[in-house]
Amino acid sequence: MNAKENGSALLGALLAAGMLCCASAQATEPAVDVQPQFESYGDTKVIAVEPIRDMFSHKSHVVIAGLSCDSCHPDIFERKRGAAKANGDYNMASLEEGMYCGACHDGDMAFNTTGPETCKVCHGSDMKQPDEVIFNVPVKTVIFNHKEHVEMGLDCSSCHDQAFEMRVGAAEEQPEKFTMQALYDGKYCGLCHNGSDAFASDTRCTTCHIGVSGFERRFVSEAEEDEHGH
Repeated sequence: MNAKENGSALLGALLAAGMLCCASAQATEPAVDVQPQFESYGDTKVIAVEPIRDMFSHKSHVVIAGLSCDSCHPDIFERKRGAAKANGDYNMASLEEGMYCGACHDGDMAFNTTGPETCKVCHGSDMKQPDEVIFNVPVKTVIFNHKEHVEMGLDCSSCHDQAFEMRVGAAEEQPEKFTMQALYDGKYCGLCHNGSDAFASDTRCTTCHIGVSGFERRFVSEAEEDEHGH
């Protein structure tokens, strides 16, 4: 075997070995750890970081604020992960009534839960308000101008969670409840659109209801214009 053949054989052997090593590494590579991480305070361990951003920081309350476990447990929160959510009433309305976080975050003892400047403290800095919300259930197409309502001076707590859950599509998940009659009864948009605080929900129908034709005129036409560079 000449030098060229020896070199080719050696290169082939090295490549094969490399591929085997890579395959072995991939086979033994541990799965990504998505378990909660914990911090210890004395003999107690509490959740520090969760796979999904934790809205509550134990560290800031225990280390910085100097609170003890019995400041919150068990009178305000059951000492069990997920217990508050399982109760079904862990929402902004309950907080505003002094329950859960609202027991302390009342604007006196600690910053309140209703001010627009405090929303990001718990909900994160990447909150993005939609300019518009488009409802297609139970009827097509209903437009809610979110940006317009914010610019007129309303803050998050004006509508969330009393009128609408702070999640796009939540109302549409219960079409049997999200009806015009519900609005007439003071729910959803009807909380304000009662003829006193804002125009009544049984007037100026086309302000919100643009229907299928309106949707096509507005959005399909805009898409076609963008496609043709206009």
